[in-house]
Amino acid sequence: MVKDLKMDWSLFLIATGLSLFGTMMVYSASAMIAHRETAGATQFTYFYKQLLFTMVGIAVMFAASRIDYRRYQNPYVIGGVIAVALVGLFAVFFFSPINGAQRWIRVGSFSVQPSEIAKIAVPLFLAYFLARNENRVGEIKATVIPCLGMVTLFSVLIMLQPDLGTTMVIGVIFAAIYFTAGANLLHIAAVGIVMVTAAGAAVLLAPWRVQRMTAFLDPFAHADDAGYQVVQSLYAIGSGGIFGEGFARGQAKLFYLPYPYSDFIFSVVGEELGLIGTLGIVIAFAFLLWRGARAALKAPDRFGMLLGIGLITSIVVQALFNISVVISIVPAKGIPLPFISYGGTSVLVTLFAIGILLNISKHAGSADKPAGNVHRQKGRMRAK
Repeated sequence: MVKDLKMDWSLFLIATGLSLFGTMMVYSASAMIAHRETAGATQFTYFYKQLLFTMVGIAVMFAASRIDYRRYQNPYVIGGVIAVALVGLFAVFFFSPINGAQRWIRVGSFSVQPSEIAKIAVPLFLAYFLARNENRVGEIKATVIPCLGMVTLFSVLIMLQPDLGTTMVIGVIFAAIYFTAGANLLHIAAVGIVMVTAAGAAVLLAPWRVQRMTAFLDPFAHADDAGYQVVQSLYAIGSGGIFGEGFARGQAKLFYLPYPYSDFIFSVVGEELGLIGTLGIVIAFAFLLWRGARAALKAPDRFGMLLGIGLITSIVVQALFNISVVISIVPAKGIPLPFISYGGTSVLVTLFAIGILLNISKHAGSADKPAGNVHRQKGRMRAK
């Protein structure tokens, strides 16, 4: 019997805390840029927008936590979300590029990034489809091809923007959900090889990505061109030391570090709040992963488990990619730090995803069930 438990307030508080912290860091990172960009603009321009979206996002998170997640297990709901995401991904090509990329639909002073919606649409579809075909997960025609077809459709549209970072996140979401559903490891390995090959081809066929890869291998040798962002990021983090320069006292954001309020906001945290601040963020995301994965694995049904795994994977993998870029563990690619980077669509979608996880945690059951990959393997051993 399924228990109706209390909502995981610790998950709610950590998501809220990260969002409010991100709003303050956006102010610190963008104040001078906002004042310089537009005549008559104030230092609070980016801050006010981010605060608005954060407040709306927190309300959306709370509202989503009150909606039974099983309502999303409806073909009309799934189809509607997929349709919205796909229409948005097609629509971006009718808008002017921003910094060489077509990722946004602009409406006045606001913009929408449809690839963020894809991070909800893909987990919803995969969870729904694999839950309905629980006994056919290992079959190529029944499950592997349909799932790969949907993931490939989203990935191609996102790559054309171009956005390799989000495409990689979509791939990891697929791998996490499909593995949890009990997929054949050989199938996952084969898909992984194809994805790595496609990513390698995407790098080699794009001159700017080749430059980024070269700069990644030796950023200081390319500090004046392709390695400029990473070098400035490393300088910012290194100058922060253990305790940092103090909130709003950083220097890298003063027109040295590109996009300090979005993709490289973690660098600003490192400079102003030091090792203490950066470790705090890493610990917060680790805690978020623990509570999100716990809610998913304790879900009373297969759909809830797979959906929860997909959503928490999306958030944590984005954070991992962003931080890895900032500290030069992986080549540079544009991907926001969830909750913290400037961006209304990102904040709203991320907090909505947490709201779904919160509702899954409310319905968590205490009984063990053979829902995941490990349980399926144990069941097969007992059958033998």
